[in-house]
Amino acid sequence: MMKPSTLRSLHSALSRGSSILGGRRGYGTGSVPDRKVAVLGAAGGIGQPLSLLMKLNPLVSSLSLYDIGGTPGVAADVSHINTRSQVVGYQGEEELGKALEGSDVVIIPAGVPRKPGMTRDDLFNINAGIVKSLCIAISKYCPNALINMISNPVNSTVPIAAEVFKKAGTYDEKRLFGVTTLDVVRAKTFYAGKGKVPVAEVNVPVVGGHAGITILPLFSQATPKANLSDDEISALTKRTQEGGTEVVEAKAGKGSATLSMAYAGAIFADACLKGLNGVPDVVECSFVQSNITELPFFASKVRLGKNGVEEVLGLGPLSDYEKQGLESLKPELKASIEKGVKFANQ
Repeated sequence: MMKPSTLRSLHSALSRGSSILGGRRGYGTGSVPDRKVAVLGAAGGIGQPLSLLMKLNPLVSSLSLYDIGGTPGVAADVSHINTRSQVVGYQGEEELGKALEGSDVVIIPAGVPRKPGMTRDDLFNINAGIVKSLCIAISKYCPNALINMISNPVNSTVPIAAEVFKKAGTYDEKRLFGVTTLDVVRAKTFYAGKGKVPVAEVNVPVVGGHAGITILPLFSQATPKANLSDDEISALTKRTQEGGTEVVEAKAGKGSATLSMAYAGAIFADACLKGLNGVPDVVECSFVQSNITELPFFASKVRLGKNGVEEVLGLGPLSDYEKQGLESLKPELKASIEKGVKFANQ
């Protein structure tokens, strides 16, 4: 349980408009523009803690929570928190349009969670259908919003969203993001633990995709430098790639990585809001339309700005191990992208 002094410090920081998520850039609420954030799937395992974290973010003035059921209760609960944003809950397809109208950022954690023995691919048909229907509504009600796709498998759901928006004539590749921040969060945590360096100072780019071997942490570029052996780097890479499975197995059939994913999703949404508000040099890794490899979508460092993606940054120098990992992931990532495109067009 938090000490009262810790809670007071947290509340004080929020009251001043300080970020509890990124920790890198402070801001005051005085000149912060109004921003509406919609969370689609807000009553779910990721959606509830994500809704809480977005309520704590002083950049959000209007928080719209949507799900097929249970949303009024979640909205009522978080609405009692004494922070800036006004909260409204919507439930059922008939209220989806109202939930989306005027949104600056739409976060999509909707879908079914992964269970023991279930691969990300097993989730495909259910979650792909959900994503497709939500994106049809987005294209109608808030076509200029930044879309933060959390629903798995991200390697396929982002291409599905792109195809839906192309059909609707609303596609803007600068505004569609696959949220891979959890891979970065895990890589930072695992690297800091093994390298015995302060975790708050660690930065590790993670590129590729958001499933299994398509996740490629670039530990050769990690800062601060830690003297790790090749075997340790290999083990850290594998643990980062299998982080979701580690949580699924530890929860023994009672859930997947919901809390850490909500945290990661909140970090990325915070970065998008800062970019929209003109904060300079906001850089996060994300799965976006890209030409830095031969694949049409790829996760890498992205500079965020007022239009979404300002710049897709290159991979930088790779170790021999990372070069091998890059070539190994391409066929699987290519197949996942093509599967999403095919689903959207059937």
